[in-house]
Amino acid sequence: MTMDATRQRFLMCRPTYFAVDYAINPWMDPTAPVDADLAIRQWEQLRQTYLDLGHEVELIDPVAGLPDMVFAANGGTVIDGHAMAVQFRDPQRADEAPAYRAWFEAAGFEMYDPKHVNEGEGDVLLVGDHLLAGTGFRTAHASHAQLQEVFGYPVITMQLVDPRFYHLDTALTVLDERTVAYLPEAFSPGSRAVLRRLFPIAIQATMADAEVLGLNAVSDGRTVVLPAQATDLAAKLRDRGYQTIGIDLSELRKAGGGPKCCTLRLRQGKASK
Repeated sequence: MTMDATRQRFLMCRPTYFAVDYAINPWMDPTAPVDADLAIRQWEQLRQTYLDLGHEVELIDPVAGLPDMVFAANGGTVIDGHAMAVQFRDPQRADEAPAYRAWFEAAGFEMYDPKHVNEGEGDVLLVGDHLLAGTGFRTAHASHAQLQEVFGYPVITMQLVDPRFYHLDTALTVLDERTVAYLPEAFSPGSRAVLRRLFPIAIQATMADAEVLGLNAVSDGRTVVLPAQATDLAAKLRDRGYQTIGIDLSELRKAGGGPKCCTLRLRQGKASK
């Protein structure tokens, strides 16, 4: 099976001020030690991997006092040159929203402000001609209607049920325009039925790989960048014809983040092949 890679433009934020100073998801333990220098080195490896694959990486300046700003996927949703800003559920992350909004505006994207809690591409994933939109822990279900109005793609709600997989991008990864990989146990019965109907050849991950945030991965249609510890999922991907690159982001995982959390796609239109 021959895979076609699509060159991507990403936004990332260096984890200069990364720390685990509070707990807003089950991964975070403020009493556990965090090696900030190691987190930066691991993040740099992720960034360099994208560059080596031929992708473009834009950077937003980190802001002191915002330790989770490294998780750029939560900074917005950008499709066809339109950018929807975010409204975080938790006050600890609230000040990230205006920082990301200012970056999008300066970059020339057409801006839309959220009417409801909406945590960006953490819960909004474009698959072909549909948007999968997560809810249950962070992004409000009411925001899904606005996403459809802004972007003009049909929105399909995905109900998350396991607090460890609090964003859609921790439970499901988009592999290409036709299929995904996901953890069935992270979704409600109705959402699992929808996923089976939409993606009959999807890859189903094991709980062991999901627990190392193996599904928090980034695919360009040919190469999947995923946590190095997700070995079973990597093998399944290779069996399907994808190439895989394992990255160790163990320090950032202490805050509940992996490769996808660190990576926001900047879609200005149809990406170039």
